[in-house]
Amino acid sequence: MRILLSNDDGLHARGLEVLEALARAISDDVWIVAPAEEQSGKGRSLTISEPVRLRQWGERRWAVSGTPTDAVKIALGELMKDHRPDLLLSGVNRGANLAEDTSYSGTVAAAMEGAFAGIRSIALSQCYPSPVMGDAVTFEAAEAWGERVLRPLLDQPFAPRTLVNINFPPIAPDEVRGIRAVRQGLRDHGGQMVDRRTDPRGVPYYWLSTGRMTHTAAHDTDLEAIADGFISVTPLHLDLTHTGSLASLAATYR
Repeated sequence: MRILLSNDDGLHARGLEVLEALARAISDDVWIVAPAEEQSGKGRSLTISEPVRLRQWGERRWAVSGTPTDAVKIALGELMKDHRPDLLLSGVNRGANLAEDTSYSGTVAAAMEGAFAGIRSIALSQCYPSPVMGDAVTFEAAEAWGERVLRPLLDQPFAPRTLVNINFPPIAPDEVRGIRAVRQGLRDHGGQMVDRRTDPRGVPYYWLSTGRMTHTAAHDTDLEAIADGFISVTPLHLDLTHTGSLASLAATYR
């Protein structure tokens, strides 16, 4: 199996080291094409107004001066065009990609690009408690449980243009309660927060963050799986059409 790895935290991120170890437990044919610098929150952003540059850092290892989408496009369209990957793994992201985070996530975007190309694609993220940041983030749950989550997916049929989004809870491996297949949750948009601050020159600047989360009655979303100490596994579809609205819209234009 030929595996392509990418992420949005950059080529030298700790999470990519964790992902490479997981990939090499599955195959020795591993390629890495990732952004040169952190690209968190860039979503499916594509660089089209300036050149994208490529730098090789070792055997089958490259950095791209662009977004996660740029990295996967260059991997598939240039570096691996004559030997396409069988599997694309993106991550392991430093931080959760739950609920509406999937729309903003560069980690998920890299997997989306693979899915568009017809490649089995999986995004992986390690949640962490909000007071913990930077190098203090531990990937222990992802390291201990990653292979157990990934291997069953290698033989699982993926519907066309779908991908799988995996999140590991921010707890010790022996505290993880198991794996749950769940749907994507949605937070209360009213919980979005804008933190206004002022720099030393008196000019305002802002930090964006999310607030409380919404629990569902069925308790069956990725948000709640993580809160309950489970690894969340969520299938995502690239077709954003809301089919339930098609009939009413069609009637509107008759």
